[in-house]
Amino acid sequence: MADREDIRKQMKKAGIEFLLAQFVDLHGSAKVKMVPASSLDAVIDDGAGFAGAAVWGVGQGPHSHDMLARIDLDSYTPLPWMPNTARFAADLYVDGESYPYCPRTNLKRVLDSVRDKGYVFNVGMEPEHFLVTRNPDGSISPWDPDGVENLAKPCYDFRSMAPAMEYLQELTSSLNELGWGVYQTDHEDANGQYEVNFDYADALTTADRITFFKMATSQIAKKYGAIATHMPKPFADRTGSGLHVHFHLADADSGECLFDDDSDSRGLGCSELGYHFVGGVLRHARALCAVTSPTVNCYKRLKLGAGLHSTRSGFTWTPAFVTYGDNNRTQMIRTAGPGHFEDRTVSAGCNPYLALAAYVAAGIDGIENKIDPGDPNLGNMYEKPLGEILESGTKILPQSLFEAVEELRDDEIIKDALGVIADEFIELKIREWETYAGEVSQWEIDEYLTFF
Repeated sequence: MADREDIRKQMKKAGIEFLLAQFVDLHGSAKVKMVPASSLDAVIDDGAGFAGAAVWGVGQGPHSHDMLARIDLDSYTPLPWMPNTARFAADLYVDGESYPYCPRTNLKRVLDSVRDKGYVFNVGMEPEHFLVTRNPDGSISPWDPDGVENLAKPCYDFRSMAPAMEYLQELTSSLNELGWGVYQTDHEDANGQYEVNFDYADALTTADRITFFKMATSQIAKKYGAIATHMPKPFADRTGSGLHVHFHLADADSGECLFDDDSDSRGLGCSELGYHFVGGVLRHARALCAVTSPTVNCYKRLKLGAGLHSTRSGFTWTPAFVTYGDNNRTQMIRTAGPGHFEDRTVSAGCNPYLALAAYVAAGIDGIENKIDPGDPNLGNMYEKPLGEILESGTKILPQSLFEAVEELRDDEIIKDALGVIADEFIELKIREWETYAGEVSQWEIDEYLTFF
């Protein structure tokens, strides 16, 4: 653990004059207070004060006592775009007690339980995001300063990526200076869409980094005249943005990966413990979706049937069924290497603290109850007839936020993983769905105004 005197020395050497005490609301949006560096001790011992009712989903009203965000010294992160300032991720306290509505505190609670069972949950997350610009009428377009972003399949294309290379290089260099180990970036499947991959870490560190990554993209992109958005599906005819989760459990003492097994009879190089973890994820997948794909917009990405082919590039690259398989991107869970699983359902719009708490709880339930996921699915799920899929007993992922939240209501394992946040989450998400369902879209006007 970091020592305050060591941090103070690092801050002085780096010329840090201001600190951001940062936490997230229920949606995963970063919230901050800025304090002078001389207040380091105060934000360690007492915390920066917030009125909780001004923030979504933290269980407070206007009468509630202040929330105090106490910084975690291990999360010290200088801001590359503002060199005199550093960010610290914080945990919330009220009246001197740890506050259970804090998503970060809740994840730490779940991870402590996992460690008590002898495991560490290691995670790599792949943040896809778009660079866009606003049009005079308020609509958005892919950021395209060279006027070349018009290919149906722009993925990996040099000319499509070239205008963003300076942005991506600045982002990569900035994150690598922080020791994140960025090892590749690319132009993704949609026009104006990019992905940055960095080294995996324990789940808490990864969640802190994803939060900071969103902060960094928002500030670095505007230097290039772009808006960075992590909205899952900003364009109806283009591929959406995921936050694919690569995961394994490690031994809490040795750090050894517990999912590898060269003698695996199913051919994926995975241990029985790893298969049971996957079995738990699949068992709880429909309720998990409420947490890992928590917005109305997420379900424009997780489409069934013809929707799997409804983008300009020809594919959505997202799953629609509760399945796992080999190195096959049409499955919910892909085996990217021996004992190396990737879940492709997870949305760029999720709160990483809540998503990872729910995810590991589902996996641990699979281990404790020895849930067998069955044999891996080796087929192309985009080409299989729907009737054949359903006859096999394969479940469909939720096709709306409402459907996912109703699944969550009945899943005690996932609700327990959210702790007291569960009821707040369900209430807020149902309200979001009802607001969306009550809106009249331009499509409806165009379709029905003179239809009857």
